[in-house]
Amino acid sequence: METPLHRQLDFPQIVRQYKRGVLALAYDLTGNAHDAEDLAQEVFIKAHRGLSTFRGDSGIYAWLRRIAVNTHLNRKRKKAVSHMRLFGDVSETDTWEGAERPPDSGAEATDTRSHIDRALEQLSPRERSAFVMRHYQELSTREVAEAMGVADGTVKSLLFRATTKLRSSLHYLRQES
Repeated sequence: METPLHRQLDFPQIVRQYKRGVLALAYDLTGNAHDAEDLAQEVFIKAHRGLSTFRGDSGIYAWLRRIAVNTHLNRKRKKAVSHMRLFGDVSETDTWEGAERPPDSGAEATDTRSHIDRALEQLSPRERSAFVMRHYQELSTREVAEAMGVADGTVKSLLFRATTKLRSSLHYLRQES
């Protein structure tokens, strides 16, 4: 059913306006450019299919973020199940092997970024999603909760666990400085 809101929504304009933001979030969630492009494309396909169900309770970008996070988490679950079927119990780090990022300026910055990326890979998909949205995308706890479809307290718990794990994994970086 088409409502006045849906008549106002111009999908090509939505893609133009939010493409960079969705791609940046997808990159932060996946850790590499190829997977980020695939995820962003899937987000816009799902958004196009679901445009008639968009109620306008939140902004379009919040809706797209939620689609991105849910799609990413579903992909991780499917990948984990697939790996377990093929290889038995495979650790989370095995699914992130070989992830690459665009080069930063300076070897030290690249090395530090590499350490941070490896530490992020050790987080659960939910912890990583919450951490990336809060600290890389600079969303509020409430916005992260809405994007993930969970309570604020759940996000705070995920962020606490993620921060604790990252501090533990990266303690040696603080000692070097």
